[in-house]
Amino acid sequence: MKALKQFSIPFTGLKLGKHQFEFEVDKSFLDAFEYSLVKDGALKVEVELDKQETMLILHFHILGTIQLNCDKCLAEFSQPIEVNERQIVKFAEDDLESDDLEIIMLNKKESALDVSEMIYEFINVSVPYINNCEQAGQGQKCDPEMIATLDKLASGTAEKEEEQNDDPRWEALKKLK
Repeated sequence: MKALKQFSIPFTGLKLGKHQFEFEVDKSFLDAFEYSLVKDGALKVEVELDKQETMLILHFHILGTIQLNCDKCLAEFSQPIEVNERQIVKFAEDDLESDDLEIIMLNKKESALDVSEMIYEFINVSVPYINNCEQAGQGQKCDPEMIATLDKLASGTAEKEEEQNDDPRWEALKKLK
């Protein structure tokens, strides 16, 4: 977790008002999280911290590309992403759990806020449900060799289904209808 120490924002010495922070996200950041959907990427994270008397309001802007594997041809491709999110941090005497996902409760004794998990979650939530080279929008096409192999294998399964339908036992069962 050494790679994530730089993602801590010390807010105790800051004056009330807005403050800007910038972070770079790369493979070393993503490797710190096990079972991540995203294994590699080059992202720039801008965090605007609005410090108020009783809370902090964080605005995240994440821009860059992540490396994904195509669900169709298994080739690796770059997927551009842009994320704009807001997170509210309220101070409390004791660690209370908030029902609202947008609000984090933080003990008044804390002096810094670790934003690494928030950044990680925002990146993973931005991953498309279906990863496809052609939908990445960079003129990429799926690997033609892999698509040809998939088509060949898919047509082979249809022939086997037809062979199974020619089985006389199925014909006897169909007559029972």
